[in-house]
Amino acid sequence: MREGKVSQMNWVFAGSVTVEKMTIAIADLPASLQGTKIVQLSDFHYDGLRLSEGLLAQAIEASNQAEPDLVVMTGDYVTDDPSPVHQLVQRLKHLQSRVGVYAVLGNHDLCFHSSKAQVTDALTSIGVEVLWNAIAYPLGPELPLVGLADFWSREFDPVPVMNQLSPQTPCIVLSHNPDSAEPLQQWRVDLQLSGHTHGGQIIIPGFGPAPLVFKVLEQYLPNSVQRRIPYMKECVRVVKHWEWTKGLHQVGQNQLYVNRGLGTYPPGRLFCPPEVTVITLAQA
Repeated sequence: MREGKVSQMNWVFAGSVTVEKMTIAIADLPASLQGTKIVQLSDFHYDGLRLSEGLLAQAIEASNQAEPDLVVMTGDYVTDDPSPVHQLVQRLKHLQSRVGVYAVLGNHDLCFHSSKAQVTDALTSIGVEVLWNAIAYPLGPELPLVGLADFWSREFDPVPVMNQLSPQTPCIVLSHNPDSAEPLQQWRVDLQLSGHTHGGQIIIPGFGPAPLVFKVLEQYLPNSVQRRIPYMKECVRVVKHWEWTKGLHQVGQNQLYVNRGLGTYPPGRLFCPPEVTVITLAQA
């Protein structure tokens, strides 16, 4: 992709970045990690249409202003063609963090045969550690950071990874698709960070995310009618659990946070701005 192409097509309505700040309680969190600050970024879709240079700059500035201990990114750096990731990382290299930047991949980072390698290599080239069914310890052995393969990939298999962890030790899991929270209930996951849904992109006041409304309508409308409603079929297929579209959720004994993402698909966003999440950890 040519340098100019990425900056010429940012016409999709997204609005300005919103910084969501919250404190999340973690059981058995060591006193030394009390107040640890984590920034989450997700769903860039850096392809010349779905994310403007200005919005990306806002997100990076907001992350740096938070002075995080750790930055995590939860997938979908590109949309289909992986080549724009090489331009994206020239922006992401300006992210600042005390102990580093860690990432997992999303379903869009796996579209082509070469996508996984290209996206991983590009992120690694700027010092980002990409976790694919792997465990890291940027905050020390008292709080492992797990990164899983994308839920839709053939390599999604949390068993050998999660079974390495002690149920007495708190952990944070990065997993692009929030539907993975369902099988992860068999392990202790003090905080799962996901994206993928873009928050639904359009929030209907009094009803919630448009895809959740579509999912309800799917049960009653004939296929001939459903096909005439723009984006309905595509939205319903994105996730099974649209009730976990955005924000913090309790899934069994585990906590799940879903970031609204930065990139925006047509027709745009409504009452659902792009998001940078700033999480402060606290002892439960």
